[in-house]
Amino acid sequence: MGIAADIVIIVVTAMLGGLLAQRLRQPLILGYILAGVLIGPFTGGVAVSDPHDVEKLAEIGVALLLFSLGLEFSLKELKPVRYVALIGGPLQILLTIGYGYLVARLLGWDNGASFWLGGLISLSSTMVILKTLMNQGLLGTLSSRVMIGILIVQDLAVVPLLILLPQISDPRSGLPMLGVAVIKSVIFLLIMLFLGTRLLPWLLTVIARWNSRELFVLAITAIGLGIGYATYLVGLSFAFGAFVAGMVLSESDYGHQALSDIIPLRDLFGLLFFTSVGMLFDPQFLVSHWMSVLELVLLICLGKGLILAVIVRGFGYGNVVPLAVGLAMFQIGEFSFVLGQVGFVGGFFDAEQHSYILAATIFSMLVTPLVSGVTAPLYGLTRRYAKRAALETVNLPQEGLHQHVVIAGGGRVGQHVARVLAQLEVPFVIIELNHRQIEACKRLGYPAIYGDAGQEVVLEATNLQEAQQLLVTLPHITTAETLVRYVHRRYPDLHIVARAEGVEQMKALYADGVYMVILPELEAGLEIARQTLLNLKIPIQVIQRYTDSIRREHIHPDNEWTGVSREMQLLKNSRDLLELSWERIGAESLLAGASLRDLELRSRTGVSVVGVLRDGKFSANPQADLVLQANDLLAVIGSPAQRSGLQQMINS
Repeated sequence: MGIAADIVIIVVTAMLGGLLAQRLRQPLILGYILAGVLIGPFTGGVAVSDPHDVEKLAEIGVALLLFSLGLEFSLKELKPVRYVALIGGPLQILLTIGYGYLVARLLGWDNGASFWLGGLISLSSTMVILKTLMNQGLLGTLSSRVMIGILIVQDLAVVPLLILLPQISDPRSGLPMLGVAVIKSVIFLLIMLFLGTRLLPWLLTVIARWNSRELFVLAITAIGLGIGYATYLVGLSFAFGAFVAGMVLSESDYGHQALSDIIPLRDLFGLLFFTSVGMLFDPQFLVSHWMSVLELVLLICLGKGLILAVIVRGFGYGNVVPLAVGLAMFQIGEFSFVLGQVGFVGGFFDAEQHSYILAATIFSMLVTPLVSGVTAPLYGLTRRYAKRAALETVNLPQEGLHQHVVIAGGGRVGQHVARVLAQLEVPFVIIELNHRQIEACKRLGYPAIYGDAGQEVVLEATNLQEAQQLLVTLPHITTAETLVRYVHRRYPDLHIVARAEGVEQMKALYADGVYMVILPELEAGLEIARQTLLNLKIPIQVIQRYTDSIRREHIHPDNEWTGVSREMQLLKNSRDLLELSWERIGAESLLAGASLRDLELRSRTGVSVVGVLRDGKFSANPQADLVLQANDLLAVIGSPAQRSGLQQMINS
């Protein structure tokens, strides 16, 4: 079967490697690389017939990776951390390239290979870092935003590095070629700017009108790969053209649809690429040179982590942010595999140096979750023995905080709560770690404390001993649980309400002592049900009992729900049998001029008169001696048959 059999072997083995990586809570690319090692030429097991054919297909994976990167590119994501990302990111890349060059020269590598090592280690792994942050529940923190901003810049740097590194490795002949490459790149960008604003949006609009998903996917793929191939024909990088095509399409109306459609194809061909990288790795090399590999990994990770931490601190980020960034972004990234493949095929470093790079990259990725996990305890240790800095506060009342509500988290949810409390003139204070949210609180006049809600010193600054309630609106469960446990231990009588992102988090928070946990999806459903029941004239008190019992049912299933449900059904049946209605006394009616006692409406018809509306005035539960007059409106309760009997009396 040739190449078809090779693809089958790769896909099946990669699936097994991906399952193993998922089980070990590692990024899937590590499983793909492991699959490549197993079916590569160095293991002696089941192997593909021609790795070079696989490498050719893998080039499409590289192009699609860069194409999707261009589609995902957004300046809006950089805005909150634009300075550290747009200035600190390139600075970190340059410093890390220089540091990597010195490390390689120390190990005896030549100039060209040393520059390549510096370029390769300057990039961090977006996939590994995002996976680690998600597992730790830290997405959305200030640290994660800084990391994501720098990662975006690093990913964008792949394209210029693909152009620059081959030229810098041989300055004499490379610099003139570099100048030509820059001119070609500028011309290409201008052409793409014209096509991207005129031709491509029109073409996608025409195709989208035909409502053919298959044709739309084909068009998107053809644009990405076709433009990439065009850049290759004029002497530029295939991947560079694909990236620019994606970046241009991202600004069109169909950018999001294009990204969602291209992701499955990208992942499939990306699988081929990472598997082909694994085929190049010789496990025997790691066994024979493990000391040298460990030395290289330590030198790279320590130096790069320190560079990142210093740069972030230099841009004014304090507290845990520099430490978190340094301990999470020290590894070598997946796009380094792309650069490494180009360098190895181009002869800029030999097979042994490539093996060192592959081993160091894989090992640094594997240890990232472990190293990043020590951020919190290490930061707590430094805070314990370091002098405590004064906390940054905004709009705190001069008389201090008393009988107030503490809101942990000043995002959208926290600010909605704060707006309600401010309108009701209930005192409150917000704890927030995001500079942008702190600035928003400052503009709105909300009292706030800048800091990590999971830290004791920050919590005590809110004067919890005099607080009425604690509202935890934080989206990440790790900080929320740490906060709740501390507060419940110190102030067991304090009323705590928290949000959760799932049932498991909900159960964990209830176990930690939270009075009420709010699940957004559940609350949306309950509000729809509440509005429905109000429209059905169900009493508000019963509705409240019903919704509270549903919330508790998620944690403590018992008979309360059954009892309330039965009560709801009985009330519904009663509403159908007994209904309030209004009946008007006409001028010719025999009821006009007679008292309620004389008419004996209850004994004759079965209805009960619960009110009389006369001349705009309402009399509830009228006395028996009340004399009815023409145009009176009677509020009566009874069954349909009873009300029909009353209407006959009125009209007789």
